[in-house]
Amino acid sequence: MPPLDPEAIREFVARALAEDVGTGDLTTMAVVPDDLTAAGIVLAKSDCVVCGLAVAAEVCRQVDERLVWRARVHDGDTCGAGMVMADLRGPAAAMLVAERTLLNVLQQWSGIATLTRRFVDSVAGRIAVLDTRKTTPTLRMFEKYAVRCGGGTNHRAGLFDGVLIKDNHIRIAGGVGEAVARVRSALAGRTPVLPIEVEAQTIAQVQDALEAGVDIIMLDNLTDAEMVSAVALINQRSRIEVSGGVTLERLATIAASGADWVSVGALTHSAPAVDISLEIEAG
Repeated sequence: MPPLDPEAIREFVARALAEDVGTGDLTTMAVVPDDLTAAGIVLAKSDCVVCGLAVAAEVCRQVDERLVWRARVHDGDTCGAGMVMADLRGPAAAMLVAERTLLNVLQQWSGIATLTRRFVDSVAGRIAVLDTRKTTPTLRMFEKYAVRCGGGTNHRAGLFDGVLIKDNHIRIAGGVGEAVARVRSALAGRTPVLPIEVEAQTIAQVQDALEAGVDIIMLDNLTDAEMVSAVALINQRSRIEVSGGVTLERLATIAASGADWVSVGALTHSAPAVDISLEIEAG
């Protein structure tokens, strides 16, 4: 699993701490003596798939290099309720300053990894589970990393590294065939050669995409019956992605359809945060 870029981690953590700490933690400065040390544990309070440990460690480092972070698990590991994910020792004040930012990271990104794992486990290898561009602005690389931690597969990183002709492109161009022709003309001679994917919302658009000879057809928001009919019509002349209205309850039908991929925006835009806490004791 490709790791996160260390420089991206440092830059993100600096922004996150600047947002939360600002000119200083007024409560901690008033309540906690500067020379007080503490020990802490990061505790999973519900079952989860872990994500964000390296970023949490960087939070501690930037707040105070005397904070010692020791992870007991790895990103991508399954952690049961009641398990200790990491230990923390050092200045109590620094630990309190770091607490919210490191927990936000672990809770949100472990939530994405955990939901992704549920989808991946549900398909049992019969179809690949993809994410989408429905991510928090400026946090896409981290949220897509969380998807990888959960066993999912990243779709295109952005508009720059993949071709996906969607409904609005089709309407503006006046049809699937014209939109595909314009893409081919614009990208002629470009390397690497990118596959052309078309979003089809009707069986008629599936037929149009086949006639245009596209590489991938996305079956978007079709009913289960329409999806099965579309897969039969395509008959391996194109790779197939299923998208729109994908739920855990529908996965068995989608996985059995013969499609290659299922893309799920909910992995990143609707994953519930995992319950994780930092328990601190002076000493």
